[in-house]
Amino acid sequence: MNDLKFDDKGLIPAIVQDFYTKEVLTLAYMNEESLKITKEEGYTCFWSRSRQELWRKGETSGNRQKVVNITADCDGDALVVEVIKDGPACHTGAESCFFNEIYQSRSQSPFSYKELYKLIEGRKTNPKDGSYTTYLFEKGMEKILKKVGEESTEVIIAAAKGDKEETIYEISDLAYHVLVMMVEAGIDITDVTAELAGRHVIDKKTKQEYMG
Repeated sequence: MNDLKFDDKGLIPAIVQDFYTKEVLTLAYMNEESLKITKEEGYTCFWSRSRQELWRKGETSGNRQKVVNITADCDGDALVVEVIKDGPACHTGAESCFFNEIYQSRSQSPFSYKELYKLIEGRKTNPKDGSYTTYLFEKGMEKILKKVGEESTEVIIAAAKGDKEETIYEISDLAYHVLVMMVEAGIDITDVTAELAGRHVIDKKTKQEYMG
């Protein structure tokens, strides 16, 4: 689509979205020149309304965004830019600029591994007395790995018995402890998502080989 509609200042809003998770990362603006640079270089380049100049995302922080595709809306007056990011999208260090919750329907709030990860991460950065999660972090990786091993065994036993409800329960326990392990190891949900997206996990099991 070539007939994009820039506003009276020559700008068009660009919604930047994580290619893997589909999380909205930021809202920026492009003019014709920055859009041209973005397509030529393959990394996001925007127009700074405050500084009145072009800025390539990550040129100082190193948190560049590799562009996968750019889509215009039906009217041609807004863009969605899907990217693979090298680091946090927000200048505050947050993964996304959208982290100030204004409203969420608690009755309809869907479960999210990412939200659970953030809650677990919060128990590490802000320890809470009486919290089992905080207790695990205080004990360290050895204790966490022991629990992952125990829960893995419980899953196997439940599945072997053919007990569906018990298996679901034990899988949930295992998933939680794996997330705790990930936080302790500094592994983000997006790291695993990107790894799965890069291999044919459904039809082929690939083991990483280390050459020593």
